Amino acid sequence: MRGGRESAAGQVDSGSAGYPAGGSVRTCVGCRQRASRTDLLRVVVIEGVIVPDPGGRLPGRGAHLHRDPECLDLADRRRAFDRALRQPGALDSSALRDYLATGATTTTGAPRMTQP
Repeated sequence: MRGGRESAAGQVDSGSAGYPAGGSVRTCVGCRQRASRTDLLRVVVIEGVIVPDPGGRLPGRGAHLHRDPECLDLADRRRAFDRALRQPGALDSSALRDYLATGATTTTGAPRMTQP
């Protein structure tokens, strides 16, 4: 059977109870909590450096993280980025740490344009 579980009454459960309707659910690599994709920051590896991808448009395998330095610390301690991004060896998370320290919360990767 595809698309869910069958209950004792024979009804199909979509399995989406407790999660946002119509939104993708991802797991934070730091705290391992599931959340809506819009609540998490996507990160990718570029030349051995973990970089934020707030717009979700950079190529490559991505991982998701809450915009919280504590989740970043947990992910670093557990070496979760190495596994989630399937990269051998230690990765540099300084660019991501700087991004989180600035409190950046934009959802697009493009800089904001001001009109004259």
